[in-house]
Amino acid sequence: MILFIPPLVMYKILNLGNATGLIAGVVFLINGVFAGKVNVLLTNLWRSTPGRVLLSAVFSVIILAVIMAIIISFLMLHAALKEPEGNETLIVLGCQVKGTSPSLMLTERLEAARTYLDEHEDACCILSGGQGPDEGISEAQCMYNYLTAHGVSADRLLMENRSTSTRENLQYSLEIMERKGLGNNAAIVTNEFHEYRAFKIAEKLDIKPAA
Repeated sequence: MILFIPPLVMYKILNLGNATGLIAGVVFLINGVFAGKVNVLLTNLWRSTPGRVLLSAVFSVIILAVIMAIIISFLMLHAALKEPEGNETLIVLGCQVKGTSPSLMLTERLEAARTYLDEHEDACCILSGGQGPDEGISEAQCMYNYLTAHGVSADRLLMENRSTSTRENLQYSLEIMERKGLGNNAAIVTNEFHEYRAFKIAEKLDIKPAA
């Protein structure tokens, strides 16, 4: 629980992974505090046929969930470690904007984008993200402001400010790439846990993705 509470409290990050960690922490904490009562309850349940069926079903679900988590984690790690070749158009996927400033996760994406652009002077970058109801400006505009303020030339930046989801991020970015004659090779900038999902969506849209 100590690992998963700070992102929620400090940065208001709540996603499937964080929620699962918090729930697991609560379960382990309850089991630790009330270990004796929990053991008695489980023992009594196991003595009856319906109880054995129930416990077997619960344990089976837990085992399947762990196996799925391991497989998904491997796929996510593999996607996150994939290196771009250097001839791609950079696509930075939008993320939460706090007022007019980038959130922590968006800042991480922007720093990764800035590193790539510094290393590949001929690359251009599409900043993709619309404006949410609780955001002062569009995510694309926020990213543009951040990168230009940190020395990236405005000539290398293209803004896509209509999208409201990852699929739309990539779909509308592809439209810009086609319109500008940039091909369909793209280096997608997002957080590690999001790379695999972004890759699969990109492939369905006929984008050739790299990390």
